[in-house]
Amino acid sequence: MPDAPAPRPALDPSRFLDLPAPLRVEVVDQAGSTNALVADRARAGEEDGLVVVTEHQTAGRGRLDRVWETPPRVALTFSLLLRPDVPPAAWPWLPLLVGYAVQGSLADRLPEVALKWPNDVLVGERKIAGILVERVETPTGPAAVVGVGINVNQTPEELPVDTATSLCAELEETFDRSDLLVQVLGSLHALQPLLAETSALRPAYADVCSTLGRTVDVHLPGGEVVRGEALDLDDSGALVVSSGTGTFSVNAGDVVHVRPVG
Repeated sequence: MPDAPAPRPALDPSRFLDLPAPLRVEVVDQAGSTNALVADRARAGEEDGLVVVTEHQTAGRGRLDRVWETPPRVALTFSLLLRPDVPPAAWPWLPLLVGYAVQGSLADRLPEVALKWPNDVLVGERKIAGILVERVETPTGPAAVVGVGINVNQTPEELPVDTATSLCAELEETFDRSDLLVQVLGSLHALQPLLAETSALRPAYADVCSTLGRTVDVHLPGGEVVRGEALDLDDSGALVVSSGTGTFSVNAGDVVHVRPVG
């Protein structure tokens, strides 16, 4: 009889003990949504830096409550609690900063990885990671719950749609999810000061954003679709689009989709 396939390794909590303070990682076997778990902890007074990562997320949510589901032990799905000490105007940059950190963590393995404004990480036109940042009101002030889902070891057959991909599907090998989590958290921790220097974050993000320079359809609530060229990001992190009726900016919370044409 042929050998049974090797089991997929679990995350190794011992690998997370040397992360820079205040980062501290808790591993749970299964969770409906790590964002929901961390939001509850934030409301209960949890301090900055908590990370909850799950082996199997069963009811994950993306932006606009889109479903993010994965088989056990193949993806990297986690949420991080932050209490940014920055002006309110800088908060919309947080999902862009997280995307930039994730993109940078994958780029040494996949040089073609890029960002799709506002919160997706792509390889070509296929999604490899998604980000959801939620603001939570707590007794000690507002907190940000940063949810990240990265497709790591899914085979092509395990991917839910043909517009998704994974590290394994792209490179035909498996990857250590514990190593990747350490790398992503370390990158995000190092880049977090850019929230106070968005004039530096703006060109850095734009340099790896595949949305810019393309003709896009901006899908607005109510069904309206506006076509134009994605030109730039403004000072608030909104997408600047030039259409036949002029130039306008759209915030992430004001759009349903931004999709490239062709």
